[in-house]
Amino acid sequence: MSLNLPALIADYIEANRRLDLDGMMKHFAPDAVFTDNGKDFVGKAAIAKMLKDEAIAVKAIFEPDAAREEDGAIVLEGPAHGEFPGSPLRFTYRFTMNGDAIKTLETTVWA
Repeated sequence: MSLNLPALIADYIEANRRLDLDGMMKHFAPDAVFTDNGKDFVGKAAIAKMLKDEAIAVKAIFEPDAAREEDGAIVLEGPAHGEFPGSPLRFTYRFTMNGDAIKTLETTVWA
């Protein structure tokens, strides 16, 4: 990956590329919140179920092509492709971290 990302975010992106749920979950804090297009999933069990049902199931792979820091968050933008209607779609991923863990991840689809 050519973007200069914190290691735990790069690990998440690489695990997603492999559709590796355990790898994607590796760096989430136990009380993390994943907001997917406005819907919150709280805690590792809820996040893992959502990723399995909504990302892994349709082979959704996010390929960021831009990164920036904004208000203490790492913001990535890029396309996601997979077996879902409209693929590929452009997404924004906004990560906040607490030490060596992902505290929040918010994903939105570009309209």
